[in-house]
Amino acid sequence: MITKLLIANRGEIARRIMRTAREMGIATVAVYSEADADAPFVQDADESVALDGVSAIDTYLNIPAIVDCALRVEADTVHPGYGFLAESADFARACLAAGLLFVGPTPDAIETMGDKLKAKSIMETAGVPTLPSAEITPDDLDGAARSAEHIGFPVLVKATAGGGGKGMRIVDDAASLGSAIQAAAREATAAFGDGRVFLEKYLVGPRHVEVQIFGDTEGTVVHLFERDCSVQRRHQKIIEEAPSPAVTDELRSRMGATAVAAGQAVGYVGAGTVEFLLSDGEFWFLEMNTRLQVEHPVTELVTGLDLVRLQLTLAAGAAIPDEVRSATLSGHAIEARLYAEDPRNGFLPSTGTIHRFRIDGARTDAGVVDGSEVSIHYDPMIAKVIARGVDRPEAIRRLVHALRTAQIHGVTTNRDLLVRILLHPDFADGSADTSFLEHHPPAEMATPLADSEARRRHALAAALAGQAARRQATGALASVPSGWRNSPSQSQEVSFDDGGETIDVEYRFGRDGVEAAAGGHAFGTVVVHGQEPGEVDLAIDGRRSLFRTHRVGDIWFVDSPDGSSRLVELPRFPVAHTEHLAGSLTAPMPGKVVSVDVSPGDVVEVGDQLLIIEAMKMEHAIVSPTNGTVGAVTVSPGDQVEPDQVLVVIDEA
Repeated sequence: MITKLLIANRGEIARRIMRTAREMGIATVAVYSEADADAPFVQDADESVALDGVSAIDTYLNIPAIVDCALRVEADTVHPGYGFLAESADFARACLAAGLLFVGPTPDAIETMGDKLKAKSIMETAGVPTLPSAEITPDDLDGAARSAEHIGFPVLVKATAGGGGKGMRIVDDAASLGSAIQAAAREATAAFGDGRVFLEKYLVGPRHVEVQIFGDTEGTVVHLFERDCSVQRRHQKIIEEAPSPAVTDELRSRMGATAVAAGQAVGYVGAGTVEFLLSDGEFWFLEMNTRLQVEHPVTELVTGLDLVRLQLTLAAGAAIPDEVRSATLSGHAIEARLYAEDPRNGFLPSTGTIHRFRIDGARTDAGVVDGSEVSIHYDPMIAKVIARGVDRPEAIRRLVHALRTAQIHGVTTNRDLLVRILLHPDFADGSADTSFLEHHPPAEMATPLADSEARRRHALAAALAGQAARRQATGALASVPSGWRNSPSQSQEVSFDDGGETIDVEYRFGRDGVEAAAGGHAFGTVVVHGQEPGEVDLAIDGRRSLFRTHRVGDIWFVDSPDGSSRLVELPRFPVAHTEHLAGSLTAPMPGKVVSVDVSPGDVVEVGDQLLIIEAMKMEHAIVSPTNGTVGAVTVSPGDQVEPDQVLVVIDEA
């Protein structure tokens, strides 16, 4: 019996596990890094223990430290979550050696399936179709080149351990193979503590379909149907759904039976996911994740099962319950992963304080709340938003509405991209595959939901909310009626910066309504039905909407049914500011310099790699925007950099 559970993970993962454990009457313990000291999951736990350091290797990948924490608080069970040590056989062995129950499969099963090359060999023996692959070493690039030629380009460089898109690179030709292997190995080391990589044949445009399995100690393995995870960026899933729109009943039966056979081949116990690539009705084994997946909520919503509860039940030695053996599909569920990143700028991660976090109308598994800090040290996913419908169109509509009306203030996110994906005809008709974002570039797909006209309305709402706040501060009535006035008010003016463009707002309460203009465009009939510092009920030409407004310093966040805006209120008398030297390339985010590839005096061309910054467990290349000569390099490998810090100066040719 489990009485006290230590969760060796963080964020929404830890909070999700704690929620079920609490319902089962199980006490929970959180471990946390210095960077996570004030994180919500730490507050959610019954107890918490600090880990020294901030990096993943020093904290959430530190096996001795986590086991010691479990023993100190007298926990009897450890749940690894999904990610970090969830697929570490060494961690499972260390827990068992310390007398702790480990929520997951046996160390041997983790080791076998965690080594993707070994797993492929076992699957081949079991008759499961696999893709051509080859083991390589980052130091033997000549051998790797020969293996790649034998497999045939394009190939995929993959981390032997771990997953989640980390340590993966697509390679189209021999010229770029070496740099891709080195980058993948570095990234795999940072994310999983294991830099081994291998090559695998890369299929262009398949579907990514995975099957959820569970096994018990009596040797029974069952599947809980499939999930479609085809819409991805950088091999990282961002939209998942169950069931797959590409899977027929006959195909579902075949894939399910194959996944069960894979689990039985290694005596699998607990939750696991068998991943396949699907094309033209045929499928190939991709890998097996020996843990619960980030996308497990869609399976929960279409089966009515709590998969974390099932994990804990099986870990305690119970047999698979009858309701799991007889589970059926009901309805359709879709999950969107909400990341703190900028899809319009190469998915650069966004850090900072989340001033407000509100999502209504869908299940939200979030690792953040109002006031949470998003740091550079961990994965940038901040929440999963999941909607269920009686059918797929209803699930899409519900998820779109929840995301459209969400209030997420303080960091840049991929919310608008998610909405546009869900509304795209190729997704709506169920035909989207893994190449979806290659055919529909994210920088174009992620254009703000609020167009220029909507942002002008948002600016007017912010101006009116600001006026209400000033009236409230001086003791005047907060709400201003918009009807006939004996004495028209004076014209008011306020300016906002909207992503580098200025929106000047002018408004005046007249005898018969409000006269207003924004960005040089005069509004038609304007009626203010309500005017508060936090919301403005505004009708323009008969179109009435509620604009929710939130001010942080000089920044106004405005949310309405037509999108969201971040507007910076400009001072009436601007103060001059300094500028960087012409030709300066600055850091787009906080991070650590991994490598510097140029020196002063080097001649560079457009697109040449200058250096690499690592943030949130991913590498980001800084490339030259112009032809020229390197005038200065201001950083070295290992340096920590802040946003807007000068890195390299290029003298244009």
